[in-house]
Amino acid sequence: MGEKTFAKIWGEVKAFLTLRSLKVRIFVIILIVGIIPSVFMRAAIVDNYEERAVDYRISSVQNQLLVVSNHLLNNNYLVTYKSDEPAYISSRAVIDAELEMISNLYEGRVMIIDSRLKVIKDTYGISEGKTIISEEVIRCLRGENTYNYDQEHGYIEMTTPIVDSSAAGGEEKSSGKVAGVMLTSISNGSIVEMMESLNRNSLVIEELMIVVIVALALVLSVVLTKPFARVTEAVNEMSAGYSDREISVPDYTETSQIVDAFNQLMRQMKVLDDSRQEFVANVSHELKTPMASVKVLADSLLMQENAPAELYREFMEDIVSEIDRENRIITDLLALVKMDKKAQELNIAALNINDLTELILKRLRPIARKKDVEVVFESMRTVVAEVDEVKITLVMTNLVENSIKYNKEHGWVKVELDADHQFFTFRVSDSGLGIPEEELPHIYERFYRVDKSHSREIGGTGLGLAITKSAVLMHRGSITATSVEGEGSCFTVRIPLTYISQ
Repeated sequence: MGEKTFAKIWGEVKAFLTLRSLKVRIFVIILIVGIIPSVFMRAAIVDNYEERAVDYRISSVQNQLLVVSNHLLNNNYLVTYKSDEPAYISSRAVIDAELEMISNLYEGRVMIIDSRLKVIKDTYGISEGKTIISEEVIRCLRGENTYNYDQEHGYIEMTTPIVDSSAAGGEEKSSGKVAGVMLTSISNGSIVEMMESLNRNSLVIEELMIVVIVALALVLSVVLTKPFARVTEAVNEMSAGYSDREISVPDYTETSQIVDAFNQLMRQMKVLDDSRQEFVANVSHELKTPMASVKVLADSLLMQENAPAELYREFMEDIVSEIDRENRIITDLLALVKMDKKAQELNIAALNINDLTELILKRLRPIARKKDVEVVFESMRTVVAEVDEVKITLVMTNLVENSIKYNKEHGWVKVELDADHQFFTFRVSDSGLGIPEEELPHIYERFYRVDKSHSREIGGTGLGLAITKSAVLMHRGSITATSVEGEGSCFTVRIPLTYISQ
């Protein structure tokens, strides 16, 4: 018991390590599906916040700078020749205070640059009077706003044009002359702090989500695989012989399909077992009957000491007839046994089915003439297929011969041959006795006869259609039958044009 338990545990460990266990796969899939989106969601939230925060900060600063730029123009801040006037000095001081306020508020730096690229004001006080040559400044002098977010060094740099709308004759500001540029650098410290706080909070939430997802994955992997465990347990009980009832696990469509397939297999095995027992009984009976007849005939001869030669001849003819019948049964049984061998190889070769059909009908027409049965062959096209000639000959011969033997006097048999791009169709219809509808499902069973007395009269063994179906299935084909009692039957065989081995 200990060894079995250890083997079971070791099997589960191996299944876990190789991801062969459905339970492990469900656990891993739920884990991946749950964790990966949460990681990406956290990163997306932080990135989205950063982008929106930067845009908002730039927009807010730009609005304040536009107000300041209007003050600059209204107070002639860029005009240096008025630098000694008291009113100019006073207004300049006010604007300087505004610029210092913006600089301190956003922990940055503001520089006022005129159209000659000369720095008029620097809130840091280190670049005033200097000339600055920058691509951003030049583009701004042409009326183009620019900004650059340097995440690595922690600042946002932007340019704001100082537009003199009066120079455009009162037109819109966008069409006025650019008198200068405000080059502003602001810190992103508050954005970084908020991002760090947001990242910490989202990380805590993510860790909680991961814990919940792991627990959910464990629970679901166990719960979702329980029905399969019940299927396995039920199958093991049936295999051990503890139960012979059909399994029922209707939890999922998949388990229902598996259980239905297993139950169907068990029913087929039972039918097969019953069929084998019936087959043995039928074989014993069929082989015993001719032998019993031979013994009766022989005993009758032995009991008559002075029997005439004519009686001997009559009895010997009956004995030969019974021996022929026995021989036919044995021959059909051997053919059927060969068909049942799954490993048997077919001698596949490309064959002209039209020529083969003509040859078979030529052999069978003498039998048809004895019963005055007309045999008609109708071919739609030339058919060449990869088949085993011996077994296909057996199929065609059995079907046509049955249609002739079980036909009415002055009847007819029609043989049709057709093909499409995948299969060829061999159809045999007749005006014979027909088969009752309730008998059709059983006609391919071994030793099954619809009309036992008539079958014995014409020498049937009850194995012909069983052999025929086996040969058709070996070619990956199909055989179907339709019949109306008293009117006739129709057998249709479909065989692939190209043989595909397993």
